[in-house]
Amino acid sequence: MKKLRGVCIGAGYFSHFQYEAWGRIPEVEIVAFANRDAKRASVIQSEFGVSSWYEDYIEMFDKEKPDFVDVITPPGSHTEICREAGRRGIQIICQKPLAPTIEEGRTLVDQANADGVRFMVHENFRFQSWHRELKRQIDDGQIGGRLHTLYFRARMGDGWGEDAYLSRQPYFREYPRLLIYETGVHFIDTFRFLAGDVSRVTAWLRRLNPVIAGEDCGQVVFEFANGALGTWDANRFNEPNYENSRYTFGEFLIEGDEGSLRLYPDGKITLQRLGQPETAIDYEHNAVGFAGDCCYLTQRHFIDGLIHGSEFETNGEDYIRTLRVQEAVYESAKRRLPVDLSETSV
Repeated sequence: MKKLRGVCIGAGYFSHFQYEAWGRIPEVEIVAFANRDAKRASVIQSEFGVSSWYEDYIEMFDKEKPDFVDVITPPGSHTEICREAGRRGIQIICQKPLAPTIEEGRTLVDQANADGVRFMVHENFRFQSWHRELKRQIDDGQIGGRLHTLYFRARMGDGWGEDAYLSRQPYFREYPRLLIYETGVHFIDTFRFLAGDVSRVTAWLRRLNPVIAGEDCGQVVFEFANGALGTWDANRFNEPNYENSRYTFGEFLIEGDEGSLRLYPDGKITLQRLGQPETAIDYEHNAVGFAGDCCYLTQRHFIDGLIHGSEFETNGEDYIRTLRVQEAVYESAKRRLPVDLSETSV
């Protein structure tokens, strides 16, 4: 089979996980990348073996004529890049946050649909092996036929002190929205993956570190259409008591009418049926790349979709539903009231 010709745009901190993952997908050849920073570009060339570098991504599109593009740039650039790709019939996988506002995200998705190109959001948390296993256990009825509650607790500890975020992602300090926009959206999508549509949201958001612009602490309660309740309890200020805060990003408890599932910070999953002891579930998860190799698993899903013509789980239309929940979270925190998703207009 002829390899799919891919190009990437971006060379920042997180892009390294994506370049590394592309190198392990045999049906793909990354033929070039674009970035305006020569120093960062030289790192991509030396570490990942992508020799063809362009400062101008439009020139790269026209000369390389790729099958797909991986957009790994800040959110404000996504609409224009995707517009240029769509005009040329280039298939798109685009990093989140999708756009600065949900309105811009809607425009981006509509544009890709109008251009007739395949479009997927690089929303990788739902592809983490533990979340796939939790979904299998739920669907197999291991904790019964009715979900009761989903509770995730996250403490990342990377956002305290005067130098918060400077060593890895300094732009976080300037985001007017941070915790939900950058991190919480991963879990909104994951909660939707596990429990289905969200019908109502109640949220409380705070800023604990005064050196940053946005919120870094939140409690969010989701009400699902199937009657389940979900809670996301998170902050980036306080530290966890486990070694790697960026593996599972926290601890998950999922309860149903016949038992419960637990995800531990080291990736261990257990099942406890009512009246029975807790037992470990045997499944595969790997400390490779980012957070259980979820970049590879996400990109593998994208390529499988291109090859087989199958639908992407995080296609544009589905991801707009995730963004609607994100907006409801911010609206609820602002109004200090629950927000019904049926009443939102976007």
